[in-house]
Parts: sequence; structure tokens; C-alpha cells
Amino acid sequence: MIKNLLTLISFIFFILSVKSQNTVGVISNSSGVYNGYTLFTSQTETYLINNCGEVINQWSSNYPPGNAVYLLEDGSLLRACKINNSVINFGGTGGRIEKYDWDGNLIFEYNYSDNTKNQHHDIYPMPNGNILVLAATIMSNSEAIQAGRNPDNLVDGNLFNEQIIELQPTGSNSANIVWEWNINEHLIQDFDATKDNFGDVANNPQKLDVNYLSDFSGINNWLHINSIQFNESLNQIIMSSRHLNEIYIIDHSTTTEQAATSTGGVYGKGGDFLYRWGNPQSYRRGTINDRQLFGQHNPYWIPDGLEDEGKIMLFNNGFGRTPSFSEVYTLSLPETTPGVYNYINGTAFGPKNPDEIYSDGLNFFSRILSSAQRLLNGNTLICDGDSGYFFEIDSNNEIVWEYINPSSNSGILSQGNNPDDFPNIVFRATKYALDYPAFEGRDLTPETPIELNSEINTPCTVLSIDEYTLNNLKLSPNPTSSIVTVETDSNITKIEVYNILGSKINTVLNSNSVNLSNYESGMYLLKLFSDESTITKRVIKN
Repeated sequence: MIKNLLTLISFIFFILSVKSQNTVGVISNSSGVYNGYTLFTSQTETYLINNCGEVINQWSSNYPPGNAVYLLEDGSLLRACKINNSVINFGGTGGRIEKYDWDGNLIFEYNYSDNTKNQHHDIYPMPNGNILVLAATIMSNSEAIQAGRNPDNLVDGNLFNEQIIELQPTGSNSANIVWEWNINEHLIQDFDATKDNFGDVANNPQKLDVNYLSDFSGINNWLHINSIQFNESLNQIIMSSRHLNEIYIIDHSTTTEQAATSTGGVYGKGGDFLYRWGNPQSYRRGTINDRQLFGQHNPYWIPDGLEDEGKIMLFNNGFGRTPSFSEVYTLSLPETTPGVYNYINGTAFGPKNPDEIYSDGLNFFSRILSSAQRLLNGNTLICDGDSGYFFEIDSNNEIVWEYINPSSNSGILSQGNNPDDFPNIVFRATKYALDYPAFEGRDLTPETPIELNSEINTPCTVLSIDEYTLNNLKLSPNPTSSIVTVETDSNITKIEVYNILGSKINTVLNSNSVNLSNYESGMYLLKLFSDESTITKRVIKN
């Protein structure tokens, strides 16, 4: 009898940990998953969900994403939005910044978009309350030629300059620009000695060759910077050029005036590149075979206290190579001292290869968008953006959690829909720890999942039993012949009862006990909801 019971228990937890029959929402969830809340934007909505896909909070906008979103420590939401701009318009353009409080009230709005400029892809919340903004501005045909661009490579007639500004919000709908950096002030070219920026491209890797096209034909959106992230301790910004297949680091300690030059700031190089990596062919220190990056997204410094702290993690999309497949890189920077990067003249910036590469071969590919995030327990959350697919891997590269975004451009999907038939792209997904300051004092009671028809979802627990239990939790008596009581210091708000086939058979609200006397003998699962979180426990009915 005991042997049979142990076999049954193992079977139950196997069912809970392997891939379910769900087609959207949580696809699989096992005990190794990191317990936290995942934030993402889709269509006009921003969702914060737990590991069972249940909505913890939701914010609504009148605008689609444009594209980044951040949950701030005070519980407010900072979001980029897309508005119409017919002059500067390419994949990832936004133009508007919004900030909402925890309850969804709009508390700040600011448009950075007109015929001369347009915010796109990313913004970043600074520790001082300011906002870094990534934008494109226009270099006219004559300005591009004067900068040394080959006129034959101006197929759109003009060129987009990439710009980073720092906004200081004033009031609810205005801001001051307190810092500015522009790539067009850090160019080099050896095409025309009569024009600006003429010099030796190979021996000036701190500057960008205005005539390097990579795989493109001279389009105005030649750089397509798709991410900016900030390191407070180093006072540096890292950015990612999808079209040139490179990442760059610049100094933020400069003044705006210094940022337009090659001197000044803590690191003494003004606004020139402190570091670059991914495609040494762009500064003539390698060939196509030396390229490491292919349309990458979201490079960022892994925070202190996490595994591989201080290293760079990024999503290498793999776009433009044959065959196409994606990877997640973990990269050590060649520092002599913090923030000072070693470079040997006449060579390419190191390292030669990433420290670690995660890939699942041809089974893993996102052509656009996407992100990867190191978590506190050593796991990595990966967003396969063009499929709206999030998955978490452990330190052994085993998948411990999978989720498919149910919000598509055709509306909210129903459980059972094939998500391949409905575009459900997501720019980036970010997981926040349960003790993140934004959650202190908030109502975190889980609501229903996003997907329609979610009542047929496979039963799910948001937590690993080893990772977390409700305070002093005990089921008594267990086994039981009738009533089982949940003994805990936590406040139980709901109990759901499931049979071993995964069907929900009862729900009890605001009670610490449930009566099983009318059920057949066997094993049942109790999904316990509290103010803190949710957990599933097993109980035996005699």
C-alpha cells in the first residue's frame, strides 16, 4: 500500500512538472522555477503575472508599446508607447513616454516625437528619477555627405542619427533635457579627405565608420539601436546596434558638451566608445568569420549579488546567418580596473568568445525582439520575442518554466487556440523578486489568468516546495476522513480542490478548511491562496 501511494505521489508531481496540454499561458512549471512576478507589455496592456500566469496587476494605455516597460521600486510603471510619426518610422519606433501609479492612474506623459526626432525601442529609469531616452534624429543628405558618407550609399536620401537624452520630468507632462549624446559626433571615415571625420578607421576603434554598412544597402536606419541599459556604479551606458551587429559602451559621467567630444568625463574619452564588441569587421580588425553577433538585443550588466555579476548578458538573435538560430551569451569584459576596458592596438576588442552560450540549436530562434535575464537563484529567464514565448532555464540549462503570451493583435486568445496562428510578439520580459520594494504593502491577490477559457488550465503551483512554504504551514489531519484544516500564520483567501486528473472540483473562499467527506478515497490537491502567494499541497482522503 505504501509503495503504491509513493508511486501515486510521484506521478502527481510528475504531472505538475511536465508540459501540460495548455496551448497558451503556462505551458510547463516545475519545482526549480524562481518564484517571482513577470512583467511584459502586449498591445495596449501591461501585465504582471505569477508563475501560474495569474494576473497580479494590469495597466492599460491608449497606445501600443513603443517598446520598453519597467516596474519601478515605488510601484509605478514606466512605459514607452507608439504614436504616429510618418517622417521617422521603422520597426520599434515609439515617441511617447507614460508613467502610471500602481492603481493604473496616468501620472506622467511626455511625447518626444516630431518631424526631426522620434523615441524608439528603449527608455531607462535612472536612480535619480530621470529617464534615459533612445531616439532617432535626421541627418539631411547634405549633412550626411559632409560627415563623410559615400553619396552612393544614401539610398533613402538621408541618414538617421542615434541619440540618447536624459529627461528630468517636471510636472505631469513636461521635462527638461539635462544630458545628451549623439552618434553623429563620433564618426570616422576614409572615403573623402575633403569632408569631416576623415581619418584612419582601423586605428580609431573608439569611433564609428560612417560608411560601414554590414548586411544593409545604405538605408537611413543604418544602425537600428534597439536597447540602452545603465550601470550606476560605473556611470556607463551600454547599447546594441542590430544592423551593425555590435554592442557599445559609452561614458555617462560627461557633460553634454564633453559628450560631443573625445575628451572629458571620468574615463577621459568624452562621448567616444569606451568598448565595443561583436563585429570587429566594422572597424577593420576582423573578417566576416570573426563576427559573434547577429541582430542581438538587450545587452545589460548582470547585477551585483547574482551569479556572473558584472558580466554582460545578451540575446543573440542569429538573424542573418545560415541556418538561423538564437543564443544567449554571458560575456566577461576585459577590464583593467572597473569600467576601464583593455584594448591592444591593432587588434579587436576581446574577449575572443563568450564565457557561456545557451542555445537549443534550430529549435530556438527569434528573428527580432527578445531578452534574457539572470535571476537570483541562478536561473535565466528568456523571452523569445517574436513568438511571445518566455521560458526559464536552470543552471543545467534545463527548462523549468514556459509561458506563451495569450494577448495577440487579434485579441485575447482562448485556451486551446494555436498561438502560431495569432501574432503575439513581446519586446522583453522581466521577472521581479517577491521582495522587490514595489510590492510592499500592495494587494497581490492573484486574479484569473489572461487567457480565455482558463478554467480548463492544468492545475499549477507558483512555488517550489523547497523554495517557499506559507508561514508555519500544516494540513491537519492528513490523511483525513472529512474536514482538513490549513494551519498557517498566513491569511488564506481561497482554497481550490483538484482531483488526480487535474480537474477542479471545488472552491472555498475565506476559509482555512475544506470538507472532503463526500469525495471518494484517494489523493487530492489543494491549491492554497494567501495574501503572500499561492502553493499547491497534497492531501489523502481515507
